[in-house]
Amino acid sequence: MDVAEFIRKRITELRLKKNVSERQMSVDLGMGENYIQGITSGNSLPSLKVLEKIAGYFELTLSEFFYENEKTALVQTAAQMMTELNEEDIIFVISLIKRLNNEKG
Repeated sequence: MDVAEFIRKRITELRLKKNVSERQMSVDLGMGENYIQGITSGNSLPSLKVLEKIAGYFELTLSEFFYENEKTALVQTAAQMMTELNEEDIIFVISLIKRLNNEKG
């Protein structure tokens, strides 16, 4: 799947989860009424700035927007949160993860 197709499908997936129409989403974003429909139909692609605005509409960062798998997004969120911990706490979290993985196997 190419990037344009991924963007079209991802917007549709997220829009349906949020239960909002293409028209309403376009209006909410401050665009023309058919803007999102133009993207999802393959007639246009958003600029990077607008794509960032679309991701924000779904309360996602751009990197989260491109992660289809919710588990992957959760792992990324955990990794980002760990950057705020001190070294001792990071070591503790790693040991906890190792223990949980050993219990699974």
